[in-house]
Amino acid sequence: MNILGIGIIFARGIGIDSFENALKGGWQSPSEAGAPHLKDKKLPAFTVNLETLADRSLLKKTRRSDKFSKMAVLAASDALQNSRIEDINKKNIGIILATAFGAHVTTFDFLDNILDYGEAAVSPTTFSNSVHNAAASYITSVLDIHGPALTMTNFYFCFQHALQLAQAWINEGRHDYVLVGAVEQYGDVMRYIYDQKLAPSHDGKIRPFNFKPACQVPGEGAVFFLMSRENSGNVYCRVEDIRFGNDNVNISPVDLNIIDTDGMLADESAYRDSISPDIPTAAYSPLFGSMMIGSAFNCAAGALMLKNQACYANPAQDNPHGINILNAAQHSNIELIRCVRYNCHREKAVFHLKKQARNLCITKK
Repeated sequence: MNILGIGIIFARGIGIDSFENALKGGWQSPSEAGAPHLKDKKLPAFTVNLETLADRSLLKKTRRSDKFSKMAVLAASDALQNSRIEDINKKNIGIILATAFGAHVTTFDFLDNILDYGEAAVSPTTFSNSVHNAAASYITSVLDIHGPALTMTNFYFCFQHALQLAQAWINEGRHDYVLVGAVEQYGDVMRYIYDQKLAPSHDGKIRPFNFKPACQVPGEGAVFFLMSRENSGNVYCRVEDIRFGNDNVNISPVDLNIIDTDGMLADESAYRDSISPDIPTAAYSPLFGSMMIGSAFNCAAGALMLKNQACYANPAQDNPHGINILNAAQHSNIELIRCVRYNCHREKAVFHLKKQARNLCITKK
């Protein structure tokens, strides 16, 4: 299946152009967020500021939704616009939203309201927004899409499973297009859990190639992709070979590895053992933060590189193990990129992004 459009919102802006500028510009210090468990001390986090968005027309349509749903709607709408396909919302489109934790901030708010006001006095709006499929429902209503909407949850591989399902829908001819994406939100409760179970980075920089001990900086955002069999419009690349497990049989040699080292595992040495010294490796988590859906952001980075035929330098250059990493941006002939993610059991999920030749229109005179 082909990627025809990408929509994204993250700490440094909205839109694929903002993401490309971040890839070219490299690491920037994240903002600070409150940490109530540390007596009002602030810690670095890659958070999204919806107040800085220039076009707020979509936010008016989602005024009763929470931040999780707002980010999902903005990224999904951006993906449709980026495809440059006319009247795309009138096409046969399915929606798949992937998330590890869902609207956990709203869920905890709802539980707090029960404790504070009792079951009879809690907000029904807060409850409805805490439902996992609420964000996908907002996408369908705001963007006027009438196909099925499904939310998939899985801690480490939610985006990979969503890709696999999107591939099945397209192969079976259920939909002409599938809008598949991932969303995650920063929250105080999850920050507390991260800081207790993982190693926080106090200077705001994730160092992907340290492997162990790894360091995390929480992030939030959303990425959506418009997928189709078509090879038209604003085509980026092709997604193929979505695999789970450690079987590498019949894997073609790749031009670049993108690994999901982002501090979400206490020990990320499995990534070090899986890469080859002959193949350059990249890790872009220092641009958007530590998230279970980081694979979606890396997919966007890989798609951009294949479309632009350019490699973007690693935003963090710390390399104590001497890995073959991308040290500088460069134009390159890239055909195939491998994106790798591990879970805490050292189980692997892999998908490949392949350069897609664009259709040529030949007119006889």
